Amino acid sequence: MNHLTDDDPTPALLFDGPTVTVSESGRSVTLTPNRLYLYRDEEQEPAVEGVALLDADGLVMLDFPSSWDDVELREPAASGTIPLEDVRKRPGPQVRAVLAGRAPGWRRVSDRPSRRLTGRRKAIVVCAAILGAAVMAYLLSSGLWFAWRGLSVFGRIILDVIDVKWLAVAFSPALLVVRPVAGWIRRRKAGKGAILMSAGGPYLTVDHAEYLLVHHGDVVVARLRTGPSRRQAFSLLLYRYESLTGLFVLDMDGRALHHIPGRWSAENANRFAERHDLLLSVHRIDRSEYLDLVRSVQDASP
Repeated sequence: MNHLTDDDPTPALLFDGPTVTVSESGRSVTLTPNRLYLYRDEEQEPAVEGVALLDADGLVMLDFPSSWDDVELREPAASGTIPLEDVRKRPGPQVRAVLAGRAPGWRRVSDRPSRRLTGRRKAIVVCAAILGAAVMAYLLSSGLWFAWRGLSVFGRIILDVIDVKWLAVAFSPALLVVRPVAGWIRRRKAGKGAILMSAGGPYLTVDHAEYLLVHHGDVVVARLRTGPSRRQAFSLLLYRYESLTGLFVLDMDGRALHHIPGRWSAENANRFAERHDLLLSVHRIDRSEYLDLVRSVQDASP
C-alpha cells in the first residue's frame, strides 16, 4: 500500500500503469498487484462475484465483490501492465480457497451501502419498534388481526422497494427482542463449547458427533466428517500470521480441509475442541507455513 488520499466516496478502481487506486468512503489506497482475479462463485446463495487484487504469492491484497464489465478489466491486461486471471468457471471451492488467502493489510470494499446502524439510526429503530408494537397491540386488542397482517406485509414491501430494510422492525417489533436473545443464546452455547463462533463471521458446530458443520448465518456452507482418517476433520489450528488471524480445519496428517479467516477466541476454541474430541493448536506461523496452508486447503469460507 502506497498512500491514502481524499477521494470520491463511491467505491471504484482507477488503473494507472501497474498500479490500481481503490477509492471508498472518501478515501483511496493505491496498490501494485501482481494480477487481477475475476471470480464468480455460483455455489453460494446468492451467487458471489467480483475482482480481487493478488500479490506475487497469490495472496489477496484487496477483495472487491461487485458486478464487473469484462472490457474494463481486460484493458490493463491487454496493455501488458496487470495480467487478468478469469476464474469464473472454476469450481467454487478453488475460488473460495484463493479468496480466503489474505495478504497482510488485506481489505474488502463493496459498492453496497453499509449495514451498520449509526447512533441516530439505532434511536430511530427503537422508536419505530415501540410505535409498531403499540399499533400492533391496539389492532390486536380490537380484533383487527388481519388489518395488522396486511399493514405488516405492505410495510415490509415498501421498505424493500426504497431500500431501508433496517426499519423492518417497525412492522415486526419482535425482531427487537428476538435478535438479542438469539445472540445471547449463541454466546451461552459458545461458553459451554457447544458451538465455536468467530467475530461477526461463520461459526462451527458438530452434528451427532459425526460431522463438523460450518455455518454462515442460518446456512450450512460446509460439512466435514470427523475422525482419525485422511480427509476427516481431526484438529483445529488457530493461527496468527503478522496482522492476520484465522482457523484451519486439519485432518490427521495435517492437511488443510477448510480455512476460515477472522478472529476466534482461543478459550472458546479449547472448550469446543475438548467437548467434541478434536485436537487444538494455537500458535503463530511464518509466511512459508501460511502459504503452504492456503495453497493446499480444499475449501474455505472467505
